Formats: sequence, structure tokens, C-alpha cells
Amino acid sequence: VNLRAVTSWVGITRLFAVVLSCVAFSLVASTGDFRNAYGTWCMFTWCFCFTVTLLVLVLELLELYPKLPLSWDDFTSAFSMLAALMVFTASVVFPSIFINSPCSGSKCARQAVATAVSCLCCLAYALEVGLTRAKPGDISSFLSTVPGLLKVFEAYVACLIFSLLDTYSSEAGLQWCVAVYSICFVITLLIIIFTIGRCLSYLPCPLDKMLVGYSTLALAMYITATILWPYYSFKNNNKRPSNCGRGCFWDKRLGVTFLTIFNLIAYLVDLIYSTRMVFI
Repeated sequence: VNLRAVTSWVGITRLFAVVLSCVAFSLVASTGDFRNAYGTWCMFTWCFCFTVTLLVLVLELLELYPKLPLSWDDFTSAFSMLAALMVFTASVVFPSIFINSPCSGSKCARQAVATAVSCLCCLAYALEVGLTRAKPGDISSFLSTVPGLLKVFEAYVACLIFSLLDTYSSEAGLQWCVAVYSICFVITLLIIIFTIGRCLSYLPCPLDKMLVGYSTLALAMYITATILWPYYSFKNNNKRPSNCGRGCFWDKRLGVTFLTIFNLIAYLVDLIYSTRMVFI
């Protein structure tokens, strides 16, 4: 038994994340008001993060993780980053959809407490990311470096973009943007999977220079998407329709615009850090 799995700072942070995620989904489950698509996503997020974090703690406590055919440090770093992003999204989506103003009654109080607990859970995962992030010069695990963590961020933002896409087949420019999101997402996801599965060493080209080349190409593609998506999305609808309710196409396209900008910035920072790691 490896007691450091629960007594180190990282272990204590994971214990907090387990408890907080459990409290969050328990409180929301007690209200019974989570049955639409947004509520299902939030419940899945809290349950998924609770289950995987508990599994990580058990495997490290019993020292079983070396028997797994994967890079454990890369897996835990990628998961903590993904969990922080997922719980952050749930902490924003849940109150905006389910908590109405004015808020009164025990049901609303439980929803408010669940939101606050979810925010604390997000901070716990963010703290784990900070504690496990590789220091300058440490190349023991790629996904714990800044470029590696950014790969997880880029893939997650692409998933959010896909969830907001509705009608885009009418314009060639929008089709190109969707192609950009899809190509970059698939390649980024493959890099993450190959890193965790220890398969990058089998590539027939230098890994570091390949990552710099991919970051450059992805940045150039996202620059075009950042220009084309808002142009073709709003050239005939530059103002939000007055009869546009929740789930409006205009809101979704605006959300895709901002998420595209976020990923553009992420790929730019990724390129800067990757270039520094390789050439400086």
C-alpha cells in the first residue's frame, strides 16, 4: 500500500475532488431536476470525474498502475486537465439553465449549493494540474508540459464547437471551417492517445519537430476559420433576431465564433511553447 497516494498534496487534492464531485451530483440528483440535455451533461460530468478520480486513487494506493499498458503520468495529467474543463463547463451551464430568479425553497438552495461545490471541485482539479505540471526542463511526460495540456484544451474546445454546430451546409466557407475543426480535433486527439499509449516513439519522423509543424499548420487553419466563420455566419444576420429564444441558431453561431478565437489563441501559445522547447 502506497500511503503517499492519499497523503501527498496531489493525493489530498484528488480526495477533495472525489468528495466535492460526489456532493455535487448527489445534491442535484436529490432535486430530480436534471433530465434535459444540459442536466444530463452536468450529471455525467460529475459522475465521470468522481469515478475516474476514485479509480486513480485506488490504483495508486495499491500500486497497480505500473501494470497498465499506458503512460500513467500522461494519463493523469490529461485527465486532470480534462476534468477541470468539464467541471468548469458544468459549473457555468447548470446554474444558467436550472436556477431561476428569484431563488427560493429547498430545491433552489440545493441547486445553489451544488453549483458552489462544483466550482470548488473545478478549483481542486485546476490545483492538481498546477501541482503535476512539468517544470522547465522536465520532459518525463509530454502531456504534463504546457503544450501537452494545451492539446487537451484544444480537443475539448473543439468538442464544444461540435456541440453548437447546426446548419452550415449552405455556405462553402462554413464547410471549410467545419473541416478545420474536424481535422485539427482528430490530429490533436490522436497525439493525446498515442502519447498515453506510448506509441509516439514508433513514428518515422522526429516527434518534437513534427509537433511544431502541426502547431504551425493548425494555427494557419484556425486563422482562416476565425475570419470565415463570423463572416459567413452573420453577413445576413448581423443582429440577433427578436423572436430568437433559448437554443437560437444565432447564439450558437456566436458561441462557435468565440470558441474558435479561444482555440486560435491556444494554438498560438502552443506553437510558441513548442518552438521554445525544440529550438531554444
